[in-house]
Amino acid sequence: MTEEDILIIGGGPAGLSTAGALRKAGLSSLIIDKGEVGESWTNRYERLHLHTVRAFSGLAHLRIPLSYPRYIPKDRYADYLRDYAKHFDLQFRANSCVTSIQVDRDRSEDRIIVSTESDTWKCRVVIIAAGQFGSPIIPEWQGRSEYSGRLMHSADYESGKVFAGKRVLVIGCGNSGAEIAADLAENAAHDVTLSIRSNPAIVPREFLGTPTQIFGIAMSRLPPRIADRIGSGLARLALGDLTKIGFGPPAWQPFTSRRTPIIDVGLIKNVRDRRVKIRSGVLRLTPTGAVFTNGEDIPFDCIIASTGYSTGLENIITDPSLIDDKGFPLFASGEPTSQPGLFFMGYIETHRGHLYEANIASRKLAPKIVKYLSVS
Repeated sequence: MTEEDILIIGGGPAGLSTAGALRKAGLSSLIIDKGEVGESWTNRYERLHLHTVRAFSGLAHLRIPLSYPRYIPKDRYADYLRDYAKHFDLQFRANSCVTSIQVDRDRSEDRIIVSTESDTWKCRVVIIAAGQFGSPIIPEWQGRSEYSGRLMHSADYESGKVFAGKRVLVIGCGNSGAEIAADLAENAAHDVTLSIRSNPAIVPREFLGTPTQIFGIAMSRLPPRIADRIGSGLARLALGDLTKIGFGPPAWQPFTSRRTPIIDVGLIKNVRDRRVKIRSGVLRLTPTGAVFTNGEDIPFDCIIASTGYSTGLENIITDPSLIDDKGFPLFASGEPTSQPGLFFMGYIETHRGHLYEANIASRKLAPKIVKYLSVS
């Protein structure tokens, strides 16, 4: 067993930003991750660009170079993450999958024990920044085992090019599902359907040349209901009445629900051009396709489930006071938890941008850890 003052679980943007902020505060940490720095970004689908702007997508204490475009391609962002780790000379250990996180109460001072398949650490501080996308979820639809076509999760999607000429159903209208549907249509899929069970709030990436993220940051100072009214009005001006092209009224609004809206990067145009069809939720699968809640029975060659992820934290955290029944932390990013020395970072839904929030939260966390280590 190795003793470590500060261990960070997860080497994505939230974990790296935390390590960088700690380094700036004079503290060293060890990051462990199942992959290499930037690997989770290079493995994502080809079309992916950041939905947030360069100026508000950097990590703590190191801006993204001005040579990068306003909306950064995923491979360029992976380059920035690698440069960030080198700039702060961060300690990073790849190929480390955490199997358990538990508290050692055998001594008067609590220590947190983190185990992987090959190592065990006894730590004074543990920061869990493993992200919200731990394990892909594909629902157990009735008839799933009988479906004879290709069924995959959006996590395994790479490009619409391989689906040219195919009839494809995308289930789930989060940001990934919306963008994948647009990518399929633009790469000559024969027929693309997007199944929506609960209609989301949809906003343009930009309005009158101003990134929507800027509006989100500015309106976060307003009461949530007022911010939602303003945001809905701006979205309607930019995108028009979406109920006329098959979308229902939004089931939730970003500010009051604290959920990230769908950032439109091509879906609405493809729906208007009838290259993407909007249909209701899936009731069940058949050997050749799917039956929808409105009774439609339609054949599909491929089904892509953009149906979310579990954090996976419920499989490794032994203390039930730290996470809810869905595996999400019960404590805000960067704030103390019920377990002294244990913190979460990056588990937040935000209209201001996940990377923006990680930068701010990691800067705030660093002095708290300095103080905690000085008295513990």
